[in-house]
Parts: sequence; C-alpha cells; structure tokens
Amino acid sequence: MDRHRIVIVGGGAGGLELATRLGDTLGKRGMAAVTLIDRKRTHLWKPLLHEVAAGSMDIDEHELEYLAQARWHHFRYRLGAMDGLDRKSKEITVAASLDEEGREVILRRRFGYDTLVIAVGSTTNDFGTPGVMEHAISLDTTDEAERFHRKLVNACLRAHARPGPISPGELDVAIVGGGATGVELAAELHKTVRELAAYGLDQIDPDKDIRITIIEANDRILSALPERISNSAEKLLETLGVKIRKGERVVRVTEKGVECRSGKFVPAGLVVWAAGIKAPDFLRGLDGLETNSINQLVVKETLQTTNDPDIFALGDCSACRWKGQTVPPRAQAAHQQASLLVKSLSRRLGGKSLPEYRYRDFGSLVSLGEYSTVGSLMGGLSGGNMMVEGYFARLMYLSLYRMHLVALHGYPKALLDSLARFITRRTEPHIKLH
Repeated sequence: MDRHRIVIVGGGAGGLELATRLGDTLGKRGMAAVTLIDRKRTHLWKPLLHEVAAGSMDIDEHELEYLAQARWHHFRYRLGAMDGLDRKSKEITVAASLDEEGREVILRRRFGYDTLVIAVGSTTNDFGTPGVMEHAISLDTTDEAERFHRKLVNACLRAHARPGPISPGELDVAIVGGGATGVELAAELHKTVRELAAYGLDQIDPDKDIRITIIEANDRILSALPERISNSAEKLLETLGVKIRKGERVVRVTEKGVECRSGKFVPAGLVVWAAGIKAPDFLRGLDGLETNSINQLVVKETLQTTNDPDIFALGDCSACRWKGQTVPPRAQAAHQQASLLVKSLSRRLGGKSLPEYRYRDFGSLVSLGEYSTVGSLMGGLSGGNMMVEGYFARLMYLSLYRMHLVALHGYPKALLDSLARFITRRTEPHIKLH
C-alpha cells in the first residue's frame, strides 16, 4: 500500500520543525512519506536576520543544511519554489532552480500530495511606495541581510579611503518601520558600526559620520506592544543617538534618502524597509483558495484552508482567527501551529477528528543588542502583561532561539552547539569584517 504523501512547502521555523517531527514519527515508522520543499538550500531562524545585517552574526555558524536535516530525520528535501497548484489532481508545481549564471540546475517539476501544508512565511510589504524596490533593502532573507552588510562595510571602506571629508548622509542609515525588526536593527547597528570603525577605519567618527534614523508612521515605535514597553525602548535608543521620527509616512525612496509626506527629507546612503508584511503574491488566487488583503491563506481553527480540507497553512502566510483578530505573525505562533499539526496529521491518517488551534500568547521580547532587552511576558495567557527588561529579559530572548534548536536537533546536540559557539566566540572578532 502506498504511503500517505505529506508535502510541506516552506522551510522556515514552523515548516522545518513540522517536517523534522513528522519525519521522526510518521516517516521513521513508514506511515507517511514526508517531503519538504524550499527555495533555499539552508535554514536560518528569521528573527536573527537583523544580526546578520548588522554583522554581529556570522551566518555560516548558524545556517542549517536542509539535505543534512532531512537525512538525519527521515524526510525528503527538494529544492525549488512553489508557483502553482492543481487541487483536482492534488499536485503542486515547483519552478525551475537556476544557478548564479541563470542556468537551470533543476527543471520545473510537479509533486503529488495527499496532505499539503503551506508554510511559506511572509515578505516585506512596500505598499507600492515608489523607489523601494530600487533603493531599499528588506530583511526577508539571508541574501538580503548579507547584501545590506556588504553595502555597509563597502560604504565605510570607501569613505575611509577617499581623501577629503565624508559627505553628509553618505554613511547614514534610514530604517523605515519602527516595529521589532527596525528597532532591533537600529540598536545592533549602533554597536557594530563602532566596532567596525575600531578595526583601523580611523577616518570615520561613528558619533558624527554615521547617523541612524527610524521612520515610523504611527505615533510610537513598537506599536503592537504595550505603550510602556515602546516608551522604554525609545528612551534607550535616544540615549544611543538613534533619531526617531514618529507620525511620518514615507512617500518615496531615492538613492540619496527618504522623502516623507510631510515634506521632510531624511538623507541616507542605506535604506532598510521594515514597514509591514504580506504573504507571497503567488498565494493570491491559488486555484480558488481563500486569501485576505495581504495574501494570507484563510484557515479554520484546525488550520485547514476554508476551501480545501486537504490543504493546511501555518505561520505568517496563514490567517487564523483568535479572539476576534488574526493571530499575529510571530515565531511563537508558527512553533505552536507546527506542534498542533504534528498531532493533527497523525490523527488524520487514523481517520480521527482534528484538534482546534488555540493561540497561547507568551508575550513579546525585543532585543536592543548588548544594551538591553525589553518586552512583556505571558501576554493574553495571564489576562495581562508583565513588563521585563535588562539581563533577565535578555536570557528569555536567547532562550527562544535555543528552543527552536531543541525542536530541530534535540537537547544534547543543541547544548553542544551552544557550548561550541560560546568557546569559538572568544577567539574571533565579534563582528563580520567583510
């Protein structure tokens, strides 16, 4: 008898955790053929991308190879980006994979499924703002984060080597969006640009030559979090010299900076766009599946799509209702949904009813680099918020990543990896210099 075919599209936090755990259970016992499809060959926990962009993390030490993970955990990995769906024949299409020269590595293919799980995450929403595609960088992928870091290092090297004064705005960074990504990047950049300048770039004075500005359309940064947390973060950023422009809507990005609706212009040699998210465009109108205004697949409490019980969606690309609103796009939600689907798909194979998803809000934490961490713990779970900051909050923030590693590797390997990184960090530069 043919094994039940479970195809998971998207190897982010939720998709990879689901593939790993299903492989260790259903795949290992021969009850299902589990396949993970992703456009990338390696995985990095997305909340770390701001550290890659700032240069405080070497991506080579934290990336996970999908092929290796698949071999260790009894599932198959296939390279490619889903671009089509045929619900009648229960097949998805995956676009051809190209190398750096544009040559085909893998031809366009079709994959059949009995159960399909879509976990393709989210991308930055530029809201159609002119100039964003040409002159701004988003931090959706490791490639974009590394590209920002290279541009930052090159700009500093160029300014240091050129005779004469540094041009106004040449090394300035404008961050559009005062959510967690923008705030964390600003704090991390404040530290790394000073360390970078300390490695012989003595023509650059970070306090005078490199200005970091956050541009936020709302009346406060971190608007999704309690006001006292955003106020605390704002005060700390201001002590670091980060400029915060609130109530400003960006109408255009140019190669020299950012234009606001108020008429103000923020000069910047580098612009990061972190002002909102949407699900990938290919989901809209995907063979009749229901989507919302930002392309998210609308799902029931069981995480099944509204128009097809054989297709599930989890993470940022799904719109799941919770207490009258959509579950927020957070790593904790993707982790919870993956854990639920491990149980759900096992029950589905046995013809049993599926459990419903109930979001458990454990709060939010925002890292301000080595300076502090702020956030709230427990959130809606306790009916209120407990504000935390400082060293304790930092430990809690770091533990979130460790929990992800445990889900992928188990406690022994996660502990050994953490210990190895702690030791090697003592013998290497704390920033990436290229």
